[in-house]
Amino acid sequence: MAEPWAEDKEYTKYILWFVYACVIYSLIGFSWGALMGGLADFRHFVDHRLHGNLIVRAHTHINLLGWVEMAIFAAVYYIIPRLVRRPIFSLKLVKVHFWIHNIGLIGMVVFFTVAGVKGGIASITASPDQVEMIVKPILATMGMFGTLVLVANVIWAYNIFRTCAGWRKQ
Repeated sequence: MAEPWAEDKEYTKYILWFVYACVIYSLIGFSWGALMGGLADFRHFVDHRLHGNLIVRAHTHINLLGWVEMAIFAAVYYIIPRLVRRPIFSLKLVKVHFWIHNIGLIGMVVFFTVAGVKGGIASITASPDQVEMIVKPILATMGMFGTLVLVANVIWAYNIFRTCAGWRKQ
């Protein structure tokens, strides 16, 4: 009898999409870090302008939630069905997880970056209170995208838990 998880091409496709996303995010994150470290003006902006550090947060989020987390998701999605000898609880949840996570992560990175750039530029001529008024709504929007990432991670945890639950009963 064939292993059900081994023949599900759609499931395999999504595991590979997590891997591909991991690779893409790692290349973006590594390049971004090299630019921040290698370009003196960029480094100075990030280090010395009000809210310039938000650009660093964007960089760390693309590395942690993009590169690292996507690799972990792919590995866990691959390993768990083999470990418990049953297919994933819900392929639909795998798909929803993938898309919500990516949309949330990209939104977070974009809005962290926009807030950092706008705040940093505004801090040249504006008061800290004025800069805060510019950055605050951008960060609120970033938080909405962060919530999407959290929802995606809860979906992942639920799907993995349901896949693992009761594995001894078979």
